[in-house]
Amino acid sequence: MNQTIEAIKKEVGKVIVGHEHLIDSMLVALLCEGHLLVEGVPGLAKTTAINALSKALGLDFKRVQFTPDLLPSDITGTEIYDQKSGEFKVKHGPVFTNLLLADEINRAPAKVQSALLEVMQEKQVTIAEETYKVDRPFLVLATQNPVEQEGTYRLPEAQLDRFMMKVNVGYNTIEEEFEIVSRVAAKGFGAISRVAGKPEIEAMQKALDGVHVDEAVQKYMLKLIFASRYPKEYGLEEMADYIEFGASPRASIDLYRASRAVALIRGKDYVTPVDVAEVVHDVLRHRVILNYKAEAAGVDSDDIIKSILKAVRTP
Repeated sequence: MNQTIEAIKKEVGKVIVGHEHLIDSMLVALLCEGHLLVEGVPGLAKTTAINALSKALGLDFKRVQFTPDLLPSDITGTEIYDQKSGEFKVKHGPVFTNLLLADEINRAPAKVQSALLEVMQEKQVTIAEETYKVDRPFLVLATQNPVEQEGTYRLPEAQLDRFMMKVNVGYNTIEEEFEIVSRVAAKGFGAISRVAGKPEIEAMQKALDGVHVDEAVQKYMLKLIFASRYPKEYGLEEMADYIEFGASPRASIDLYRASRAVALIRGKDYVTPVDVAEVVHDVLRHRVILNYKAEAAGVDSDDIIKSILKAVRTP
């Protein structure tokens, strides 16, 4: 199991320098059948990363560039009239794939964003009066640019909550950037080989059930979630003024699943508080909703999560 994971990471590493956390997060989302929201400035190889993962796993990959004039049917598909037969036929959209890249998702209005809600939650798409299942595994990786906010549409909280994790991608270090430039100068990156497929993914997903989570660790996870809802009960009076809404029950489920996946990727069959701490920022970052006081004070959700981790005692 661990050899397969390392082989996948090695293949993706042929075209991605650095960004280990992004690669791990994609694997966690894939194993848990969750979805990933990636925030970072353009040019950080977000598209390349998911494309590389699809090639290493032999999965189907499609990309949708979100723009203000995009329609929901451009994503899900629509009925078209066939003049020869005189009947309506269904034309499937790009959502019928294994790995879907929703590039700059906040560039399209809410009705287009909402076209993804059904398929993200139910793994199915309704076109006209018919419902169609999408192939498994299915993963949506959505990107958004944190810098240029003019002409963008903020994702509603209900849509954000559908994403298992939100990962912030930063710039490479100077050493990593030197390696990228050196590879380009040497005429490109290595070709990616397929090292696993759907049977291996299914086996890894089943292996998640064998990862043990002690009752004390489960309660630790729930305390982290509840501290975001009731900060004063956990000695976080100062942070209570900044929180509008705490994390949802879906966050509890996703934190549990993501922690198990991290443990599996690290080659363990049990979850420790270290595994929980590794994913808690990604699972809660987009679910802890802050108010205007936090914005005025320069406090973000990561600051809140750091305070929660300090306040809740590790088992």
